[in-house]
Amino acid sequence: MNPRRASMIVAGAALSLVMSFAVTRAQGLLFIGDLKDRAVAARDAAGGRGVSITFRDRYGWLTRHPTLSGGKHLSAEVRKTVAARIAAIPGISGVSWARDADGRSVSAHCQDDVERILETRTIRFGEASTRLEPSSERLLGEVARALRPCVGSVIAVTGHTDASGNQKVNVALSQARAEAVRSSLIARGIPGTNLRAAGLGSARPVQGLDPMDPANRRIEFSVLYTAPVKPTPIDTPGPG
Repeated sequence: MNPRRASMIVAGAALSLVMSFAVTRAQGLLFIGDLKDRAVAARDAAGGRGVSITFRDRYGWLTRHPTLSGGKHLSAEVRKTVAARIAAIPGISGVSWARDADGRSVSAHCQDDVERILETRTIRFGEASTRLEPSSERLLGEVARALRPCVGSVIAVTGHTDASGNQKVNVALSQARAEAVRSSLIARGIPGTNLRAAGLGSARPVQGLDPMDPANRRIEFSVLYTAPVKPTPIDTPGPG
C-alpha cells in the first residue's frame, strides 16, 4: 500500500476515534446534567436545601452514583429522606454520603436504622418454609426504605435457625430464606447487584440464648461498606 495512503487511513481512524469520544462525552454531560437537575429538585422537595450533590467520583469522572455532603443543620430523618428521594430517581445507581464530622459513613447510619426497626420485631416464615408471613412482608417494606439511602453499598442478608433438626437441612433452609428476603428487597427497589445472601444454620445463636430457642430463627442485615465507583471515561446508563 502507498505509504501516504496508509498514513491518511491511520489519521482518519484517529480522527474518528477522537470525534466518537467527544460525542460520547457530550452525551454523558447532558445525561448527568439532567440527573443533577432532577436530584436538586428531589432534594429541595424533601426539605434538604444545603445538601450538596456531586456527580463526579474521586477520580473526577462523571458518575451516576452521586455523593452527598453538607446539610449538617438538618435532622437525621430529613437527611435520610433526601438520600432516599435522590436514590429513587431513574438512572441514578445509588448515593453515598461523605463522611460526617464524627467519621461515620452512610453505611453506619443505615445499619443503625435497620437495627432499630428490628429491635422488637422479627422477620418470620412459615414453619420449615421460605414463605414470609404477611406481617413480615410489611416489616421488609420498612427495612427496604431504611436501606435505600445505602444503595451502592454491599448489603449482606444472613439467615439463621435454631439448633433443632438436621444441621445440613438447617443450613439449606437458612440459605433459602435469606435468598427469599433478598428477592423481596429487589422487588421493593433495592438493586440486587450488591445484595449478598448467606445461610449459617444454627452456627451463630443469639448471644445469651439457648441454641434450641426458636428466637434464633432470624434474618440479619449488615451494611458492609460503600462500594467504590470504578473510574470510566463516561458513566452512561446501562442495563439494570
